[in-house]
Amino acid sequence: MSEDINNNNNSNNNNGNNNNNDDKDYEDVCFICRRPESKAGKMIHIPNNICICSDCMQKTFNSMGNINLNGFQGMPYMDMFSGGVGNMQDSVPKRQKLKKKKPGTEKKKVQEEVFDIKHLPAPHIIKGKLDEYIVGQEHAKKVMSVAVYNHYKRVLTDNLGQDDVEIEKSNMLMTGPTGCGKTYLVKTLAKILQVPLAITDATSLTEAGYIGDDVESVLSKLLAASDNDVEKAEHGIIFIDEIDKIAKKRNTNSRDVSGESVQQGMLKLLEGSDVEVPVGAGSKNAMVPLTTINTRNILFICGGAFPGLEKIVKNRLNKQSSIGFNAELKDKYDKDENILQKVTTEDLREFGMIPEFLGRLPVVFALQAMTEDMLVQILTQPKNAILKQYKKLLALDEVDLVFDDDAVRTVAKKAIEKKTGARALRAVIEDFMLDIMFEIPKDDLIGRVTITEDYINNCGAPKIEMRGSGEAKILTQRDIPELTTTEGDV
Repeated sequence: MSEDINNNNNSNNNNGNNNNNDDKDYEDVCFICRRPESKAGKMIHIPNNICICSDCMQKTFNSMGNINLNGFQGMPYMDMFSGGVGNMQDSVPKRQKLKKKKPGTEKKKVQEEVFDIKHLPAPHIIKGKLDEYIVGQEHAKKVMSVAVYNHYKRVLTDNLGQDDVEIEKSNMLMTGPTGCGKTYLVKTLAKILQVPLAITDATSLTEAGYIGDDVESVLSKLLAASDNDVEKAEHGIIFIDEIDKIAKKRNTNSRDVSGESVQQGMLKLLEGSDVEVPVGAGSKNAMVPLTTINTRNILFICGGAFPGLEKIVKNRLNKQSSIGFNAELKDKYDKDENILQKVTTEDLREFGMIPEFLGRLPVVFALQAMTEDMLVQILTQPKNAILKQYKKLLALDEVDLVFDDDAVRTVAKKAIEKKTGARALRAVIEDFMLDIMFEIPKDDLIGRVTITEDYINNCGAPKIEMRGSGEAKILTQRDIPELTTTEGDV
C-alpha cells in the first residue's frame, strides 16, 4: 500500500515538473484575486497546481478563525482547493498569463526582436519594399516610411539613453476614399518591419461603463499579438480603422457615448501613459488579470474614409466671390476625385473631431483615389496580384489561365463603375470566373483557358484549349453551355 502511494506521489511530481517546464516563461496568477506574480508577490502553491497570493491566503485564514467549528469534522469549506471543484490544473488559461520579465535583458531583447539601431532600414528602403506590394500612393508611402523610421530611431535612441533630449512621438492620421489601400498599406508595413501589429476598428468602442469595448481593448489586441509580452507590445504599432465613426454627432440631445466621449478616452493612449490592460480579454472584470502597458513608444496610425468630408473641403475652397474676373466657378472641384488631398485641420474639426484629438495626430495625409490605370497595375504587377492568385488556383488543376490585355482593361473599367475602389476588382472577377471555376475540374484534358474582352462584356465565351489535338475531347455547347473550346497543343 505504501509503495502505491509513493508511486502516485512520484507520478504527480513528474506531472508537476512537466507543467512547470511548460509554464516557466509565464507568471503565476492568483486563483482568487487574479493578480499576477509581479504585482501580488510570491505565490503559495497548493495541490492541483493552484496558486494563491499571501494576501488572499491571510484573508482565508482570518475567515476560518471566525467560523464556529463545533459539529464540523475537518474543514469542508476548503474543498474548493482540494479537488471539490474538479481538476484545476488549467484554472488560468495560458492566454491570460504574462511572460516573466528577465532582469537586465529587457532592452537587449527588444532590440533583437525588432531591429538594431545600426541595421534600421532607411526610408527609401522601406518605400522600396512597399512598392513591391502596393501600386501608386507615392506620397502616402513616403510619409509613412519617414514617420516609422523616425519613430523607431526615437525608440532605440531612448533605450540607449545618450542624453536628456527627448524626441516626441509622431502619430499619423490617414484619409482617403474606400478601397484605396489604407489597411493594406499598414499591414504591409508591419510585415516588412516584423513588429507586432494590432488592427482594430473604432466602431465598437464606447465610453467606459457602457455596453461595448473600452478604449483599453485596443491595447489588449496588441498584447495578444505580442504573445502577452509587455516589452514587445510597448514597441508595436496600432492601426485604428474607421476612426471617422467616432466623430461628434450633430443635432442630437442624447449622450454621445460612442463619439466625442471615445475621442476623449483615447487622448491618454495617444499621448503616452501607463494604462491597465486586461490580459486575454476585451474588457475588465474580476476574473481577468490586469497588467500595465506604457503607450509612450507605441505608434498609433488612425485611418478612415470620412464620408462627407469632401463637401466641407469644397465649401471652404468656394468661399471666394463667384462674381468678377478672378472669381472661381462653384463647380470647379465637383469632379476632383482627390479633393481630400487639400484637407486641413479646420475641415476635420468641422467634421466632428475634437481639437485635442487632432493635436495628438500631427502627421495628416490623404491617399489618392483609384484610377483606371492604377487598377490595371493592381491586377497584374504586385507580388500578390489578383490575377496571379487566380492563375495559381487553376495551376493546381494543371490548367493555364491567360488574360488578354483588353480583358484586363475592361475589368478595370467595370470596377471604376462600382465606386468601391480596389475591392471592386475581386467582385468583378468573381462574377465571370464562377462558371470557369465550376466547369474546368469536370474535364482533365483542358489545358489552357484564355479570358477575352467579349466574355467579360457577356458578348462571347473564353477560349478553351485541350492538351492534345489527336485524342483530345472537343467540348461542345451541349457539354458546357457557358464555354467554347478550340483545339491546340498546350
